[in-house]
Formats: sequence, C-alpha cells, structure tokens
Amino acid sequence: MRTSSSEQIAVTEVEAELGGPSLIHSVLSYQGMLDVVSLTKPKVMVLLLVSTVCPMVLAASGRPDLTLVLITLLGGALISGSASALNCVWDRDIDRLMQRTADRPLAAGRMTATTAIVFSFVIGLIGLIVLAVGANPLAATVALFGHLFYVLVYTMWLKRTTPQNIVIGGAAGAVPPVVGWVAVTGSIDLTAVLLFLLVFLWTPPHFWALALNKNEDYRRADVPMLPVVSGEKVTHVQMLVYAVLLLPVSILLVVSDARLSWFSLVSMALLSVVFIAKTYRLKQAGEEDPSEKESRAWDVFGFSLIYLTLFFVVLVVDSVML
Repeated sequence: MRTSSSEQIAVTEVEAELGGPSLIHSVLSYQGMLDVVSLTKPKVMVLLLVSTVCPMVLAASGRPDLTLVLITLLGGALISGSASALNCVWDRDIDRLMQRTADRPLAAGRMTATTAIVFSFVIGLIGLIVLAVGANPLAATVALFGHLFYVLVYTMWLKRTTPQNIVIGGAAGAVPPVVGWVAVTGSIDLTAVLLFLLVFLWTPPHFWALALNKNEDYRRADVPMLPVVSGEKVTHVQMLVYAVLLLPVSILLVVSDARLSWFSLVSMALLSVVFIAKTYRLKQAGEEDPSEKESRAWDVFGFSLIYLTLFFVVLVVDSVML
C-alpha cells in the first residue's frame, strides 16, 4: 500500500523536529532496524554478556536463579548497548575515515546524532532500572560506572590522546564480570576483583592484535593507538607482557576461590601458556620473519577470543560439574 502525501508530510515533520531521519524511520525500515541494532555493537555485547553470566554461575555454586540471570543479562545488554551508541555518536567523524567503521549508521549519514543519543538514553535508563530493581542497586551502580568510564574516560578522552588508551580504557570492558558477581552476591570480594583484573589484562593484547593489522585505519584517523605511535616492536613486547601476567592472575583466582578445583587450575594454565606462546611467535615474526606478522597477529586476535570464552566456560563447568 502506498503512503499518502499527507502521511508522508507528517512523518517528515516529525523527523525534522528530531534533527533528521528519526527513530520512527529507523523502526519503519529494514535498514533502519539493522542500524539501530548495529549501534549497540552486538558482537561486542555477546562477549560482555558471556563474561557476565559465567561469574553468576560460579557465585551461585553452579545453581544460579534463572530469573535473576535473565534480568541481569537484559539490564547489562541495555546498558552496554547504550554506551556503544554514545561511542558511535562521539566517534562518527573518525569512523568515516576507517575502513572497518565507515559503514556505521552515523558515520555513513543514515542516522542523526540526536536519534542515537535519545535511543542511548532510553535503553540505558531502562537497563539501570532493570538491574536496580531486578538484581540489586550495587549491580546497577557497578554497571553505571562501566558505562560512564567507557563513554567519558575512554571514548571522549583517552582514545584520542594517549597510546595507553586501550589499557586504561580496558577497565570498562572488565566491569561485566563484576556486575554478574554482584548481582548474585550483593558484594565485591577477592574473586570479583581477580575476574576484573583478568579481563583488564586480557584486553591490551586482544585489541592490539587487531590494531596491528588495522594500523593504516588508525593512522588515517589520527588515533594514537600503540602500533601507530610506538611501532610494531614495542607493541609486540607489551602484548607479551600482558599475556604473561594472565598466568599468575588466573592461578591466584583458582587458589583463592574454594569453588574452583584442579580442573580450573590446569585448564587456565594451559590457556595462558598457549596465549603466551602465540604472542611470543608474533614477537619473533616481527624480528625474524616480517612476512608472517599479519597472519600471526590475526592468530593472536582469534585465540584471544577463544581464550576468554573458554576461561569463562571453565568456571561454569567447574562450578556445575565438579
């Protein structure tokens, strides 16, 4: 059925009041719906939700309340999506300059900043209410800290000013395990701190492995990622340092939590050793065989995702099965 001219004028007037293509248009078109979803960075969100739910299983000794899990995941997803949307708003100028981000809805001009900000505020507020009421106020507070740190500290400040942006900014990505833990326990203890620290240490080698192969993107956008500012050799060494630090932290986590057994100790040690070996091979390629640098950087990046996923799976298996 064709839209009448009066109906089209009405929609256009609403869009104009909101500064351009509105959220109404986003909902009414297939591309618009895809754009709304892409604002929340769903691939990143999945990893964050995995790192939220697995500590919940551990905190509940393998028997978490299903309703609480669903509520926490819903609230966490909405807050994560809100932060990602604001990141897209703030970075729309540099996103246009980078190949991997040029098609984001704001960078490509398919959505206005006003629409994205309204969307972010609405889902973020709903997420906070869901967590505060459905879980507990501390869980909502921790999630809000992660949101604000990612937007205000990483996105608006660190990302464009220092090559240590992803190191310090990685604190935001390390918050979800704490949110999951606090949702069950109502408190922050040593296990929660070690979970935070592990994800915090994992983030630099994970992200720099990607940045090494997207160097030209960041150089073009004038973003001071470590490979751009300090070069590949320095980046390789720092990646190896962070990978090595994961080993003692993961061992301390197992030793300090009575709910974890030899299974977690062996599994996490093996995961860390493989991660160290892969980052070391990347460093060696940088020194001896430059032709292998790109493939080995992708290898580190791919395994970093496997590492974090299996790390949390091990927590669940140990707490449920053993």
